[in-house]
Formats: sequence, C-alpha cells, structure tokens
Amino acid sequence: MKIAIFNDDILGIVKGDYVTDVSEAAGWDSASPRESFLRLMEDFDQLKGKMEDAAQSGKSYHLSEVTLKSPVPSTGKIWAAPVNYLNHQIEMNKMFNNAPRTIEELALFLKSPESLSGPSDPILLPFADRRTDHEAELGYVIGKKAKNVKASEAKDYIFGYFALLDISIRGNEERTWRKSFDTFTPIGPWIVTADEIENPNDLAMTLWVNDEVRQDGSTKHLIYDCFKCFEVACNNMTLQPGDIIATGTPEGVGPIQDGDHVRIKIEQVGEFTVDVKYSEEALGQKELEHQTLEG
Repeated sequence: MKIAIFNDDILGIVKGDYVTDVSEAAGWDSASPRESFLRLMEDFDQLKGKMEDAAQSGKSYHLSEVTLKSPVPSTGKIWAAPVNYLNHQIEMNKMFNNAPRTIEELALFLKSPESLSGPSDPILLPFADRRTDHEAELGYVIGKKAKNVKASEAKDYIFGYFALLDISIRGNEERTWRKSFDTFTPIGPWIVTADEIENPNDLAMTLWVNDEVRQDGSTKHLIYDCFKCFEVACNNMTLQPGDIIATGTPEGVGPIQDGDHVRIKIEQVGEFTVDVKYSEEALGQKELEHQTLEG
C-alpha cells in the first residue's frame, strides 16, 4: 500500500496516477496528523481492509492536482548512516582527502527532527558561501517500539519505506550540525508499506540534478543493510513509532545551488523532485555582500 498525506493533511492511498481520500475509513483527524499517524501504524492490521475498500469508492484526485506533504507528519528522531557505501568512502577521499571512516567504525548519527520536510517543499540553503551537497538515500519509518532487536527481526518493526534526501553542508563541524538545518531531510513521495517491499536491500536508486544523473546506485551495496542499521539504532537505545532511519548514500554526491531541481527515484518506492532556493538568511547575506562591494 502506498500511503500519502496531501493538501490539508488528508490521508490518501495512491494507485497509479491518483490518490484517494481514505481519512474516514482510517479514523484520521487532519487537525492532528502526528497523533493520527501513530494510531494508523498501531492499528494498521485492523484498518488495512477498510482503507483498501475506501480506496475503491472514495474521492480521488490526480497526483498533479494535489500537494504531497511529508508522509511522516513529524518525527521524534532521525538516525542516519554515515559512509555506508564503500564507493562513497572512496569518492570522499578523492574530493576532500580526509579518509573518512565507514559506518563500521562510526555507527550512526542523529539529525534534528526539525530538518524533516516533504516532497513538495524546497530545500532552503542557509548559507550563500558554503558548499551544500545532495545525498540520495532509502529511508524508513519505525512502526513499533524497539530496543535491542536483532537485524534478523527488524523487518517486523519497520512500517514502510520512502525516498530520502540527506542534504549536507561540507565542512569541519559535526555531522549533526551540518545536516540538521530546516528542510535538510526531504522524504516522500509517500510511504510504501513494508509488506510490499520484498527485499529493501536490493533496490536501484537514481538522483538527478536538473537533467544530469549524479547518483546511480543500489541498496545491494550497503555495508550495513537496512536491517543492520535498525539493529545498531536500537542497541541499548529505544526506537519509538514514528522515528526515521536513513540508510546512507552511494557514490556521486555533489553540490547543489539556488535554482537547481533535485529528483530522486527509488525502485518499488517512487520518485519526487524538489527545488533548491536560498533561505531568507542566505539572501540577506548575499545582499550584504553586494552592498559591501558597491560601497
């Protein structure tokens, strides 16, 4: 099932090029999307049939006519995987000569939950003079509370998958700071429930900037696969329903700038395109620089 949130926080099921409102069948309250989403995951086995029936008869909209929102309305935490593809480690060594370690030594890092955004929201660059890169990743949302769960059992705790962009400012600051700005974790275009993804560890993934292919990889090359990332995330730490895990990016990362369009596509999951713009702060910085030069 492809579960979307659209327009004024309406719950929908996506089939083909259409999304159908299934809010009533799911007991969904658009005024409280976070609480409704948590209830949906908790009661999904009982609600699934009702939602599927509603998708056959409910009001439908063409996807081009709606605004898709983040399919996870908000999150408590985002665990992210650093350097989880060997070819990404190689390219980082070539670009920055800093010999980054892999996930095997680094484990995971946290991104601010405030960095979460949706597939219709622009990426806002906070600085006009800092390199900011795209990183294409497979992400997923936790459906049940978990602690000390082994990778072999992880599949039972994952509610569903989505495409994710881990936007990253390059520099010497801690990863958490460089990757946690508002709009730095776009996800979407919807959640594909885990029962529809037979093997998340063998999915093709492509990213374009404008019309240029930048990243073309597959989750089959993950160092720690989706389930091992889950095990590490909940090893002596509690994962709560609604938490997000980002599994890392393949090679091909590169800079984005104001005016770019970034498109991500993951096999069996879906695709979305987001615009890149300067934030108000960055625009103010550029204006100040312009005035200084003129003066």
